[in-house]
Amino acid sequence: MGNPESYACEIEKSLRIIGGKWSFLVIRELFFHEVKRFGELKSAIAGISSKSLTETLRHLEENQVVTRESHATIPPTVEYQLTDKGKAFSGILLEMKKWARDWA
Repeated sequence: MGNPESYACEIEKSLRIIGGKWSFLVIRELFFHEVKRFGELKSAIAGISSKSLTETLRHLEENQVVTRESHATIPPTVEYQLTDKGKAFSGILLEMKKWARDWA
């Protein structure tokens, strides 16, 4: 199984990249719907405030998990989508879904 200290360190690195609990739900939405606007994400994630969503999206963008694309429309349109790094996380989401189905 490997060195427990190394294993813990890698998990900590992963959690720093992903961030808080809302990140998992943002990644889930973008994984299944590819591109979403801020309002669409807010509607799809029950209980998230605009402030929390903004902070989560900024964190994920800073860690190259999502990209933000602005379109010069009135009002401005901003779309979010997963990067390759974010898409690589999808296997973990699917395993979490399976785990919850089996144990929740």
